[in-house]
Amino acid sequence: MEKRKNMEHTALLALSLLAGEDMYGYQMIVELARRSEHTFDMKEGTLYPILHGLEKDGAVEAYLQEAPTGRTRKYYHLTKKGAERLRTEEAAWQTYAGAVNAVLRFGAGLAPA
Repeated sequence: MEKRKNMEHTALLALSLLAGEDMYGYQMIVELARRSEHTFDMKEGTLYPILHGLEKDGAVEAYLQEAPTGRTRKYYHLTKKGAERLRTEEAAWQTYAGAVNAVLRFGAGLAPA
């Protein structure tokens, strides 16, 4: 179950990255590490199965595009269904994080925010 939860959280992060712009997989890995100050140093073997699942679910669409270097890259695009999923999962995450923070504050003897 823990592995499934981690995959859901990773999917949320991937959807969030794609909300800003279309990206290819390695670009997503680099950007996630940069934005999280390397808290999330993801491997390709973690990200690509998640992207394939999101594509299968219709949350993202993939397309091939040639890079300036001449190399063809597979880009991922957030669909309308993916944007809706992002909003839902982000709201659930905010609720969860708020509850965890409330418990931590209470445990530390602080008043709830």
